[in-house]
Amino acid sequence: MPFLVNHIHLKSSDPKQTADWFVEAFKVQIMSDTVRDFGDRFIVTQTEGGLAINISSERTGETLGPADANAHYGLEHFGFDTDDMDADIARLQALGAELKEGPIALPDGRKIGFIAAPGDIRIELIQQVS
Repeated sequence: MPFLVNHIHLKSSDPKQTADWFVEAFKVQIMSDTVRDFGDRFIVTQTEGGLAINISSERTGETLGPADANAHYGLEHFGFDTDDMDADIARLQALGAELKEGPIALPDGRKIGFIAAPGDIRIELIQQVS
């Protein structure tokens, strides 16, 4: 059996606001929105490609460390493909994202860039060779 990525899980002080941002920014669809027995609000979204992005708040009694949208050890970022890097960076900045790096032209013709989404979530944008 192959090991497939099942989901990405983001923690947010305001899961609904974060989910709504992803709906507008990346056309994800909200699949469910519940409060779990753990005491956290838990929102399941799905990308157009079918990947689940779960967004939840702190659980009862849980204290989270600060978010960090800069390069760091551990899970550092995840990426979305784009057909127009410059237009998407401008669009995402208008939605509250901060450009962290790029666009960077790679030797193979691709371009990459990194943004900080609201909540200090680091996201890479990848434009394939046309």
